[in-house]
Amino acid sequence: MNQPFGLHKEEKTYGMLAHLLAFSGLIIPFGNIIGPLVIWLLKKDQSSYVDMHGKESLNFQISNMIYTFISGLLIFVVIGFITTPLLFVFWLVFTIIGSIRASEGNGYRYPLTIRFFK
Repeated sequence: MNQPFGLHKEEKTYGMLAHLLAFSGLIIPFGNIIGPLVIWLLKKDQSSYVDMHGKESLNFQISNMIYTFISGLLIFVVIGFITTPLLFVFWLVFTIIGSIRASEGNGYRYPLTIRFFK
């Protein structure tokens, strides 16, 4: 059954999963990238909506990993002790926002994201 704007409920679910599966990184090393990557690779050709959300989530997760690595290096000059927890909160909040927007059938662009996939 079609939802408003021609989206199927399944598309919104997979779009949301592209964001939510980033939380698997809390348990599995690199799960924050592997989870969204799997959803994107499986569904990108079937839905432009899932393709958009999958790429956006991947871009954000890769960008955040780079920022976290740099922040980890900055621990040697003390500022990393401040930036690392802030990056975790940033990641947590914006991943949740992206998931909610996708479940509502809306597009979402993460802030401070390097666009590796366009």
